[in-house]
Amino acid sequence: MFNTLTVIGKKFRLEGEIYSYQAISMGNINATYKVTYMRADDTLKSYLFQRVNTHVFKSPVKIMENIDRVTTFIREKYPDQVGLHFHHTDEGLNYFVQDSDSFWRVINYVDSVTFNASDDLAVIEATGKAFGNFQMQLADFDGALLHETIPDFHNTKKRLDTLFMHVEEDAYGRVREVAAEVKYIEESRALASELSILFADGKLPKRVTHNDTKCNNVLFDRKTKEPLVVIDLDTIMPGMSMYDFADAVRFIANTAAEDEADISRVFFDTAKFRAFAKGFIGATKGALENIEIATLVKATFAITIELAARFLDDYITGDKYFKCVYPKHNLVRTRCQLALAKDIQRKWDELEWIVRDVIEKQLSE
Repeated sequence: MFNTLTVIGKKFRLEGEIYSYQAISMGNINATYKVTYMRADDTLKSYLFQRVNTHVFKSPVKIMENIDRVTTFIREKYPDQVGLHFHHTDEGLNYFVQDSDSFWRVINYVDSVTFNASDDLAVIEATGKAFGNFQMQLADFDGALLHETIPDFHNTKKRLDTLFMHVEEDAYGRVREVAAEVKYIEESRALASELSILFADGKLPKRVTHNDTKCNNVLFDRKTKEPLVVIDLDTIMPGMSMYDFADAVRFIANTAAEDEADISRVFFDTAKFRAFAKGFIGATKGALENIEIATLVKATFAITIELAARFLDDYITGDKYFKCVYPKHNLVRTRCQLALAKDIQRKWDELEWIVRDVIEKQLSE
């Protein structure tokens, strides 16, 4: 690996010689290495080398073009903020294709800490602030410049249409055992699809969206726990801002793991919802339209149903997409998300009140 990393470093014109390197666990898709160089002045500088999994990401060049446009825009607009810096080769590319299975990129290393999950409301608020800031940074970026690298990724209506098509086919004979799950999703279909239909009809703002707003995609200052920068831009595409909010809070506010088998432990934590909403809404004041803020709860319900439908669709079509570690893993995931969706429905009025209360308090500050 040392020889490979040396070749990559030279291709990206990095100064000095490799002093040390180590494989690090950053996500489950790409292979990532922290590589530290000793420079001519005897100082050390670290980088992240990533080999992109082109079996998962089928359009890596388009992904890197999106990343280049967005990160360049943010760095030029906010030169004093911590930003992601992807290095370029002599050819002016922010990637290097070594061979058919080696698609590499190099990013400046940011000394920081991440959280896979947190019960600390201050950290949750800071996470909301980070993703809100991300929306603010790109509020005047032309989303038409970006490739849609995963078509219909968060098109809830299409996801549900696909599910019910596969329910009709029942290729693996599994539909009978999921009748209750199918029934609830069918009952929720119109409500869950509403935003994606409006978006497709051009009635909702088209934003630059992250589309993978997990807590661990925010780098925090080690001492202050303030957010530094949002990372993992592989899924950055045109989309709905409230879906970025919703996907983050769907995960953060779940009192249980995403594959909790005991659904009696699955609740939607309103305190965590408030903390995230406070950070997100506070950061996006003046950037988002009223209709985006007004549909945050609806988006949270919709994306929870969408994910449940994706898990269920994978289950009834033979468990081919999501990695399963035991039989019926996808069914357990489905039931967990549906339990969460039902609790969101029960708490809908309270969640809407929380959003209004957060806005009123933000305006009074």
